[in-house]
Amino acid sequence: MASGTTRPKPRPGLWSGLLLAALLAAGCATPFDARKDAAYHEKAGSMDRPVVRPVRSISSFSDSLMCMDHMLRAAELPTTLIASKQFPDYSGKVPAATKEMVITALSQMSHLSNAFRYVDYEVDIARQDTVQNLTTILLNNNQMQLQRPALYVSGAVAFVDQNVISNNLNAGTSASRLDTGYSRSRNATIIGLEMHLGDFRTRTLIPGMDSANEVIIGSAGQGLDLAGRIGNYGVQFNVGRDYTLGTGGALRTLVDLAMIELVGKWARVPYWQCLMLDQTNPAFQRQMRDWYDASGFIGQIKLIQNSLEHQGYLPKGTGSLPVNNPMFRSALARFQADKGLVVTGVPDFQTYDRALRNFVALGEDGTLQRIGWANSGAAVATAADGTSKAAEWAAADPWAVNLQIENPQPANERPAFKQGEQVFLSATVSRSSYLYCYFVGSDGNAMRLTPNALNPNAQVSANQAVRLPDWMSPNPAFILDAGKPGTEGVTCAATRDDASPRLPAAMQVPALTLIQGVRGTEGLLQTFENALDKNDYVTQTIQWKVEPAAASNSARK
Repeated sequence: MASGTTRPKPRPGLWSGLLLAALLAAGCATPFDARKDAAYHEKAGSMDRPVVRPVRSISSFSDSLMCMDHMLRAAELPTTLIASKQFPDYSGKVPAATKEMVITALSQMSHLSNAFRYVDYEVDIARQDTVQNLTTILLNNNQMQLQRPALYVSGAVAFVDQNVISNNLNAGTSASRLDTGYSRSRNATIIGLEMHLGDFRTRTLIPGMDSANEVIIGSAGQGLDLAGRIGNYGVQFNVGRDYTLGTGGALRTLVDLAMIELVGKWARVPYWQCLMLDQTNPAFQRQMRDWYDASGFIGQIKLIQNSLEHQGYLPKGTGSLPVNNPMFRSALARFQADKGLVVTGVPDFQTYDRALRNFVALGEDGTLQRIGWANSGAAVATAADGTSKAAEWAAADPWAVNLQIENPQPANERPAFKQGEQVFLSATVSRSSYLYCYFVGSDGNAMRLTPNALNPNAQVSANQAVRLPDWMSPNPAFILDAGKPGTEGVTCAATRDDASPRLPAAMQVPALTLIQGVRGTEGLLQTFENALDKNDYVTQTIQWKVEPAAASNSARK
């Protein structure tokens, strides 16, 4: 029998693979049916939402800005109109809205003091928006007038020096079955900002009104690589971690610092006192975060509730409340609104930080230390003289009304007003309240100034000046002129809740109408005392003298 070649037998696996490839190719050529993915697509609406609540943007000098606001109010400076130039960044490395940060800093220094009013007008056609275009049209048709600013801010991101110092480390090992690798890198970048204050009338920069500061930001990273082999198989993985300090937060810090320096020098107030606050420590926020994480949920709630109780947002002796308690959530929301936080009614880190930051001080060793509290809750330490340090902090910000005359006056003097001269005042409250202000003439007659027809809502936020009258409005609700010679005054009452339903009928008359049956400041105070509990309201009265108007020249003749 002759020998011959044996034909190979067909392999079933090969044909199966070819058949599977053909099916896949046919499937790829067929369009998808979008209806089959409807249930999957339906989740996109919720999955597109952020998973972290928005928070207020702050810097190390946010508390210093509030300090400056109080300082400017105490100095009784009149309102100053101010503008700003654009802040170019010639390096192109800091893509941030520096001009808007300047406006925010000026606004935060004017909540109480009304120190600055920003004139928003842009002459660059390329930068003008709808509002600016409408302004130009109205100005050209004499339907609008702009007030000339007294000051303007100028400046720029002066330089960005990248990777001033850097360090890199790479190491690895290799064996028959195991390979390892380690890498580490660090670098630092310097950002410089220069700002100046100028006189708008002459378009000259005021000598000495300058600020030139720089801040260091950096980034670092490290990674580990492992690879191994077992027989013919291999495995490889790597882990790493990195951080980068952003340019936006660094620039806001520089802007806030520069504006404090410029305004402090211009107003001639001791601004350095506001820069000495412990909250300006760069490690403050990180230390507060460490304490927050170490406290745990139960400790966080106890600390926040104790702070709210100390500051008067919760009644004394309230005790522990669950997170969903309506009274606790309402107090928390009022506190968040008063402190400029995003109001959520939820005890998050921002609320924890704001509630306890005044109970932290610099220790003898230069580190931040807690005063009167620990991770598990308030543990008030008693000093040698028997006083409580935490109680002293809590008593520093009582519920109060602050009335102030805003007319330009000599320092520490209050000269009499001439008959017919306009009087300007402002009122602020230290907590969210319902505010009622009354004018009492020299004849003892009283009338309500606010709330009124233009501003019917009596509720006001904390640390927001209420102007009486609103001299920045072209159509104020009223004009306050000095009346008959004698003593006039304004009394403001801040109440915890809406007091209108509890006041007598005589007090329910419309605003700017004489109140029958109530005589003088004493009568107003007695009415509130009879209608409200003493713990539900606070008052303040400010008075001034009125002299007869000087005789005119024609009258003398």
